[in-house]
Order: sequence, then structure tokens, then C-alpha cells
Amino acid sequence: MMSNWKFFIARRIYRSREGEKEVSKPAVRIAMAGIAIGLAVMIVSVAVVIGFKHQVRDKVIGMGSDIVVSSIEGAQLYQMNPVVANDSLLSVIWNIPQVSHVQRYATKPGMIMTADNFQGMIVKGVAQEYDWTYLKAHLQEGEIPALTDSVASNRVLVSRSMADKLSLKVGDKLYTYYIEGNVRARRLTVSGIFQTNFSAFDDYFLITDMYTVNRLNGWEPDQVGGVEVAVSDYRFLDSVNDEIRGHIQEQTDRYGAIYCSRTSEELYPQIFAWLDLLDTNVWVILILMTGVAGFTMISGLLIIILERTQMIGVLKALGADNASIRQIFLSFSVFLIGRGMCWGNVIGLSCCLIQYFFEPIKLDPATYYVNAVPVELHLGWIVLLNVCTLLVSVGMLVGPSYLISHIHPAKSIRFE
Repeated sequence: MMSNWKFFIARRIYRSREGEKEVSKPAVRIAMAGIAIGLAVMIVSVAVVIGFKHQVRDKVIGMGSDIVVSSIEGAQLYQMNPVVANDSLLSVIWNIPQVSHVQRYATKPGMIMTADNFQGMIVKGVAQEYDWTYLKAHLQEGEIPALTDSVASNRVLVSRSMADKLSLKVGDKLYTYYIEGNVRARRLTVSGIFQTNFSAFDDYFLITDMYTVNRLNGWEPDQVGGVEVAVSDYRFLDSVNDEIRGHIQEQTDRYGAIYCSRTSEELYPQIFAWLDLLDTNVWVILILMTGVAGFTMISGLLIIILERTQMIGVLKALGADNASIRQIFLSFSVFLIGRGMCWGNVIGLSCCLIQYFFEPIKLDPATYYVNAVPVELHLGWIVLLNVCTLLVSVGMLVGPSYLISHIHPAKSIRFE
């Protein structure tokens, strides 16, 4: 019964008797607009940052891997000392939970020369178990060559940026040169052209068979540059890496090379450090937008209380205590916050969906690694943003609501 009359009075605050016209329109609209804009900005910010981090991370992992097992002496990612990748090592890695794929590879730095241009490059040789899913998704022309680790194919995949610089097309012959003591040359045929928009790979990498790269390096058949390990869930990256390190710690192969395991975050620290900075930006935006929403609600509540001073005096004269009246105005504030949050969700989610399906906002892939602003929506964090916005906004209103305690019935009822 008590809650019914409180609800009725809260509803009366929102609508007056004169033609059911809304009262305090400017204050109410500003308060709801502050909540709506703040929540919309928070939804868009979180969606963009999560989408951006995941897309860049997927590009790093797509052309590389989650974890690389290589020689501890191979400090440089592209010029590694070889290690033996026999069945014993591969089976140990495969038997670790959360490992979804294991593949061998080798690299060799060199140079491409054409009739009127040249380009530094790194040729990456992959074995027959290589997972082509990522490159197939980004293949623009040609086809994925059939590569093995026992026969030279002399076929190669090149990136779009490299093909444009050197005026290469599918089927063209290109001459690659490798300088290590003597200059060695190898003629390769362009089998396909891919584009990942990740300049760290597109500007340098060629993909060919591991047999060719091993011969260029002068390695034995069982030696590789490293073993790439994919995990089924990125959250288990560190635990899987620790388990691999536990199996290979201080072990050496038959040529004396010491095994070492490193995650993608350790191989590319500058990229992941840059991505971590985005989290700081998001927290700043969340704090600022929550503050804006809260302070607009505070100003709106104070205006409404001042406009309803006479009504508060009447309620106190009829026996209502300060706590009950504060509850009425806080309930009314929750109603306004709820309406503002509904509009905020509509605006924020609409912006995200428009960007997701139509990509009207473009980016320079040479700088940002993606050609459009990425967005990624998850129900969990959207609900969390709404709950936190509601709790923080209501919590900020508790203090200002105590203004009701200073309103005296005798003084307030005398004035219209």
C-alpha cells in the first residue's frame, strides 16, 4: 500500500494536472540526454576497442601463431638458428590441453630484384601441415600452392603491397637473392596474391615451401626455424606456454641448440603494448561519461526538488518523513535514468551495427592495420555497462536528495 502512493506521487511529479503536461521539461530532457549520450559513447567506445584489439591480435596470430618454439639463440625473429622438430617434440606439444594446431616453419631474409626495382623481403617456408585458413580468407588473386617439406615447388605467395611495388602479377617469375658469404639466387613463380592489411607482414613476407628455405639455409632435413603452436582459447595462452616451457626447459637437440618457447605477446611487445594503451583510453572515457551522466542527473534532480518544494511541504505536513520523500524522488530519478538508458542503448547499438554492416568510417591500414573502424558487440559487457551506469547514477543522487531534509513545511506551504 505504501509503495502504491509513492508511485502515484512520483508519477504526479512527472506530469502536472494542467492537461497532463510534463513539468521541468528542460531539466528532465537534459538529464535524460546526459544519460543517453554518456551510455551511447561508452557502448561505442568499448565495442570499437574490443573489436580493434581482437582484429589486430588475429592478424598477428594469423600470419604467425600464439606460441613459437625455437632456438634460445634466435633472438631475431626472422634470422633464427635452427632446432630439431622431430616426432617426439611435436607429440609432446600436441598432448598439451588447449593446443589446437602445431606446424613447422623456417625463414630466410633476402632481396627481390626486377628489371626496374628491388625490395628487401623474408621468405617463409611452411610444411605440409600448415593451416591455410587465414591466408585463404585474405587471398585476392591466384591460388594457394600445394607445398610440402620434401620437394621444392618454386611457387610463392606475395602480398598485395609487394606486388604493387614490384609490378607483379599471378604467374610472373621473380628472382630472389640471398647474401650469406656467397650470393645465392632462386627463381620463384607467383602463385597467388594476398592482403592482410598488416604492414609488419605484408611489406616483407613471401610464403613458399619449407624444403626450399631449408636448402637456402643449409640445414638438415629435420631442422626447422621453429614450431608454431595455436591454442584453442586465447585466455589459456600463458598457461599453455608455461606447460611447453616445463617440457622443453634446458633441453637441447642433437645439434646442441637449446629450445625456447615464446608467446606472440613476447615476440611483438610493441604491438601488444600499444593495444594495452587502448584499455587506458577506454577507462578514461568510461569515467568521464559516467561523471557527465551523473552530474546531469544531479542538476535535474535539484531543479525538480526546488520546483516541488510546496508539494514536499504538504507531504511533510501530512506526516511523511524525509526518507519516504527521498525515496519518491529517487524512484522518479530511476525512471528518468531508465528512459535515458533506453535511448542510449538504441543510439549506441545503432551506431555499432551501422559501422559493422556498412563500414562508413574508414581507416588507413598502413597506420591502423585495418581498413575500417572495427566493432565487436557482446551481450555480457553491454549488460554490465547498463548495470554500472544505473548504480553509479543512482548512487550519485543519494547525497543531493538530502536537500529534502532542509525543506520546512510551514515555510514551503505559504508560497506558490
